[in-house]
Amino acid sequence: MNTQQEIKEMVRQKYSEIALQDKETNASSCCGAGGCSTEVYNIMSEEYNNIQGYNPDADLGLGCGLPTQFAKIKKGDTVIDLGSGAGNDCFVARAETGETGKVIGIDFTEAMINKARNNAEKLGFNNVEFRQGDIEKMPVTANIADVIVSNCVLNLVPNKQAVFAEMYRVLKPGGHFSISDIVLKGALPEKIKSAAEMYAGCVASAIDKDEYLSYIGKVGFVNMQIQKDKPIIVPDDILKDYLNEEEITQYKANDTVIRSITVYAEKPVDCCTPNSKCC
Repeated sequence: MNTQQEIKEMVRQKYSEIALQDKETNASSCCGAGGCSTEVYNIMSEEYNNIQGYNPDADLGLGCGLPTQFAKIKKGDTVIDLGSGAGNDCFVARAETGETGKVIGIDFTEAMINKARNNAEKLGFNNVEFRQGDIEKMPVTANIADVIVSNCVLNLVPNKQAVFAEMYRVLKPGGHFSISDIVLKGALPEKIKSAAEMYAGCVASAIDKDEYLSYIGKVGFVNMQIQKDKPIIVPDDILKDYLNEEEITQYKANDTVIRSITVYAEKPVDCCTPNSKCC
């Protein structure tokens, strides 16, 4: 069994490699984690082409949703993007918050931070910044953000409840988040769950949907909504790297286990929750 620190290091190393791959390679695999599929394109990611603020150089094809589309970002907002990668969702958020707002991207991987900063410099954005750090302990002060977004990142983190607690800390009272992530409905075959490539590819580290949503309420968020829920179909030419034919047939006979959800919730205005000390 890998320790949390070993898992984090595995993810860091894998995403350092992914930062140097092109979008086509990343999008045709499971969040860039290798095992490239020739059967389908965009297993998890969705198309940004018609979204304001989209920049192709910042799109590595690593997402599993469009959280900024649901995030209710207003002009002048301060937005934090967790696991900001090359900056794609940050630049889309910047189009919503405008020049009077601020966008902060946080990423665990130095190579991603460097890529994002280069992209921001080329675009001439002075209100988008990128900070290297662990989203279980964010490098930002409390009560700073109006909105938090994240795209296919929390599933990589061993201690998901710690991330939700940090999100609660850094959001202003009345602030909210909209995040897209991978969850499970049912059991994932152990051979997939234990594969390192699938771990860094957003799948093996995913947890049960109900457990995932329970963490949101436990830290004090309210008005939780599922904004989108879609199945993730992993094609045979990826599954065959982990399962034999009989196991593939058995896996596909069940309801879709792997799902992408976009979930929204708010921090109460008065902060008076069981875990709060601000009352």
